[in-house]
Amino acid sequence: MTVDGSKPQALLWDEHFAVVRLEGSGCAGFLNGQTSAKVEGAPSGPIIQACWLNATGRLQALLELRLDDQGADVLVLNGDADQLAQGLDRVIFPADRVRLGAPRQQRRLQHLSSDQAPGVETVLWLDDDAIVPAPWNQTQACTAADLERWRLQQGWPLGAEEITGDTNPFELGLAGWVNLDKGCYLGQETLAKLGSRGAVKQQLRCWQCADPGAADLQPGDALALNGERAGRITSVADPNGTEPRLGLALIRRQALEATTLQSEPTDSRPHPLTVTVKRPGAFQDPPSGR
Repeated sequence: MTVDGSKPQALLWDEHFAVVRLEGSGCAGFLNGQTSAKVEGAPSGPIIQACWLNATGRLQALLELRLDDQGADVLVLNGDADQLAQGLDRVIFPADRVRLGAPRQQRRLQHLSSDQAPGVETVLWLDDDAIVPAPWNQTQACTAADLERWRLQQGWPLGAEEITGDTNPFELGLAGWVNLDKGCYLGQETLAKLGSRGAVKQQLRCWQCADPGAADLQPGDALALNGERAGRITSVADPNGTEPRLGLALIRRQALEATTLQSEPTDSRPHPLTVTVKRPGAFQDPPSGR
């Protein structure tokens, strides 16, 4: 739903993203050990959602993978493609039967609708010279403001302050991007412990504030509940007409049941603002314990 409660028209997000190319017969097994997705045994062609983690389970990049007969494409939705390429290159051994190919850009289309959580069924990779097929060619292209409002309402962690190397996929609502049942992979031990405990220290939430002073809110600003630190803002949408200010925030576990929080006073904003918080539309709950 939009901020005013009306049902939005589906829009089309059409953008190019960096792709790290891997070539060789061992790509599926290699990516199975380097990402959070179950890649080994997957067919060629379908898009696979995955996270690239560090050894302690912190999210480094948000990825889409696609296997083919010669290797695999690794599209970077959020993160540093050069850092990913360097990180993968450091752990490639001759026995892996994998080598880095030439980097490139990939055109990617996605339907934006609040009626359907973001997933591979809403995504199409397309060659630059290809004709956009139906029904994709019948959908209105989104503006940058449309995309930002949609991703904030849905809770897609595409901002610079959501993936900083200090958050894990369960905190960001990406439980569906993590396979806890496959074999060992980078960061697996930490995520397995989090999955067995069924709790994370913070979760991503959408916030809104209609107060005119909300125009001064910025990523990094603290939020409080009853005078105690409750979280911090990670994303803020640019103002758009008379709509309330909108964004994302990481909220501590102790404050997740709260429906309103207060911004902490600053020199330029001495009085706290009240912000409403809610679960984003596409947020996937962390494992409840295994």
